[in-house]
This record gives sequence, structure tokens and C-alpha cells, in this order.
Amino acid sequence: MQALTGRCACGAISFTVTGAPAGASVCHCTQCRKMSGFAWSSSYVPQADLQMRGPVKWVALSQSAKRGICPICGAFLFWKAHAEDTLSFSLGALEQPTGLRLEKHIFTAEKGDYYQIPGEVPQR
Repeated sequence: MQALTGRCACGAISFTVTGAPAGASVCHCTQCRKMSGFAWSSSYVPQADLQMRGPVKWVALSQSAKRGICPICGAFLFWKAHAEDTLSFSLGALEQPTGLRLEKHIFTAEKGDYYQIPGEVPQR
């Protein structure tokens, strides 16, 4: 697989994914909706397979995970569970084409009441 590259909106943070991404999903949890303005799409790789460049600011909004954001433009780029050795990255920040396809929608019980989830992708 060819490496994937991504960056925040202002370009201060860039990243390269060298491993094969897994678990491409859309998260509908309240925190992701508040951080992104809607739902947040991501995939994950082992932490060693993602190289970050730039001033990532880590914010812990829960006891179980932290989120990596750009302190300049505010882009929500990364999610890291404290108890896991994987790192999730924003699919929206990737340069196209990605070759990835969504596998699931998660935390759908917390989704906003202003939209429906279309399609055949599994929902959890």
C-alpha cells in the first residue's frame, strides 16, 4: 500500500500513514460532534505507522482518550485511547484519493436529531 498523507486546514500540521489503515468509521458521539461540527470520520493504524509533523496539541476530554488538534486552525486530526497502541486519524484531512471505504458508523445512539444516517454501512 502506498503511504497516505494529510494535513490540517492551515498546513501547520501534516502527517504520513505508512501502515494499512483499519476500521474506517464515522463517529456520531457527542464529543466528536462538538469537536468537528458534525460527525467525525477516521481510520486507525498502529501508532508506529503514523508520523506527525507540527505543533499537535493534545486535549483529554475524557478519562479514556485524548484528541490531537491544531492549535492554529483548530482542526481535529487525531484520537488516541490511553489503553491502546493505535492512533486514529481524520479521513477528512487526507489528500485524495485515499482508496478507503467506510466500514461502520459508531455511537449512533448519540447522533444529532437533525440528520439521518443513509446507506448500507453497519451502525453500532
